Amino acid sequence: MMRSLYSGVAGLKTHQTRMDVIGNNIANVNTTAYKSSSMTFSELMSQTTQKASGANATTGVGGTNAKQIGLGVKAGAINTAITTQGSAQSTGNPFDIMITGDNFFVVSNGSENFFTRDGSFYVDGAGNLAMTSTGYNVMGWGVDETTGNIKQDTVTALRIMSAANMTYPPEATTQANISGILDENDKDVTSANGKTVNLNFFDARGYSYTAKFTFKQSGEPNTNVYSMELTKLLDSTGAEIDISALDFGNRTQQKMETKVTLNTDAYKWDGTMLKTKDGTKDIADLTKIFNADGSLIDTSNNATAAKEQQEALDAIAAAYGYEGSTNEFLNLYITSPTDTTQQLTMQQLLGNMRSGTGDQLLPADGSAITMEGRYFEGTTVVFNKDTAKLESVGGSTTNLGINAAFSQLGGNFSDITIDLSECTNYDNKGTSTIGATSGDLDGPGTGCGRRLGDMIGVSIQKDGMIYASYDNGMTKLLGQIATAAFANASGLEKEGDNLYSATLNSGEFDGIGVDITAGGGYMSTGQLEMSNVDLSSEFTEMITTQRGFQANSRIITVSDTLLEELTNLKR
Repeated sequence: MMRSLYSGVAGLKTHQTRMDVIGNNIANVNTTAYKSSSMTFSELMSQTTQKASGANATTGVGGTNAKQIGLGVKAGAINTAITTQGSAQSTGNPFDIMITGDNFFVVSNGSENFFTRDGSFYVDGAGNLAMTSTGYNVMGWGVDETTGNIKQDTVTALRIMSAANMTYPPEATTQANISGILDENDKDVTSANGKTVNLNFFDARGYSYTAKFTFKQSGEPNTNVYSMELTKLLDSTGAEIDISALDFGNRTQQKMETKVTLNTDAYKWDGTMLKTKDGTKDIADLTKIFNADGSLIDTSNNATAAKEQQEALDAIAAAYGYEGSTNEFLNLYITSPTDTTQQLTMQQLLGNMRSGTGDQLLPADGSAITMEGRYFEGTTVVFNKDTAKLESVGGSTTNLGINAAFSQLGGNFSDITIDLSECTNYDNKGTSTIGATSGDLDGPGTGCGRRLGDMIGVSIQKDGMIYASYDNGMTKLLGQIATAAFANASGLEKEGDNLYSATLNSGEFDGIGVDITAGGGYMSTGQLEMSNVDLSSEFTEMITTQRGFQANSRIITVSDTLLEELTNLKR
């Protein structure tokens, strides 16, 4: 009977332990990412009063089983349903993250890593992603500065709000395109002012500008010949920038006067540099000898036959007028002398157009060169009458590109290559749809340029990738949240504050972690994992525990009654 008393006591203690487990589950029914526990019972031990014996073949007596008296019960194991997924709770907070799968977030107090399913995070004063309840840093991987990709090595704190990440650097526009229909019956195209197309672009510091291009019908009607000029350059306030300025910062004004004259030996193209600021010459007069078609005659200034000179003069005078000016375009084709290499500095003013300067080295082998200046002196575009597409002088189809050498203005300007390949000459009932946009036609976003961007938000993807978005339309990869996976997650040890630590039975953390998608899991933002406690199951367990406790208490009372009867045998 004394054994039964102690068995009852053991039963009471074990059921009390089970009630503690159930009570803790119910208490944490609303704890974020709490994992419920359950207890199993195990027999304590047994007292053997007789060992088991085998059958005796000689006597023919059969064997007997052992005689054992149990001495009570104990808690066999307390298991945590750590891999059972809790339901999702929507919070609307972009830094609240729920893991779907068996992985854990990795957090650190600076000296030790812990693991949690509680994804309630915030950004602390240092800009680090941190755990709300403890302030521990959320660990992850940074971005490789060389490749721009995530570098999965030893986990570190994710400092997503660093000074470098708060802004996105500006970029100068380097490519643009002018596309659409240029209708020859458009009144703007045939007018003296022409059709104006505005191109908005940025310099290297993110300041915005507007370049105004003018398209005019420069040939006879139905010849499909048009001129394209850069007429104005405006800053973001609408103020005009002088595109002929030699010194962009000092706004020094200058211009070039040119004329065609008759020389006793040959025709000369004379140019004189003038400075309106103080009237002082910067450079000496320059003289180059050209034929009527614009080709260089001779560097040695040799005379040619009078008849040839007269024919050339007639051709020039017929086209431009002697000692006059014109709004038409004179194309100068410069060929290199065979005996040397020289540097040519050209400035010229056609009509009332603004002019700039450009330096060009002429190769000795006579190969083709491209002359660039501070401005568009003007170019001629020709449309094929059959295809309505642009074509070169030789008649072959071409993607006509024009280089706007804004970099020669100084400051933070960059050259812009303008693609005209999508400009057509269709009949559109007298309406032109031609327009200019920054960027490359073949690669949207390429070469567009941008202003300085301020961070306006942070988003976390399903794979834990963290991206910042900026008000200039750009996004930037900031890092990736790392996770930990264990061979036996139930072997983790609870540390309080929804934290776990690794044990020998759970498996060690390697310090690097794994991508959550490697195990088929994913992250959801704006949600938290709820407790996986099932109240209906807990209440049922509580009832059976209560009855078990009552039954074990009866063991003690009955045993006590029997002992009382025993002591009453002697009166």
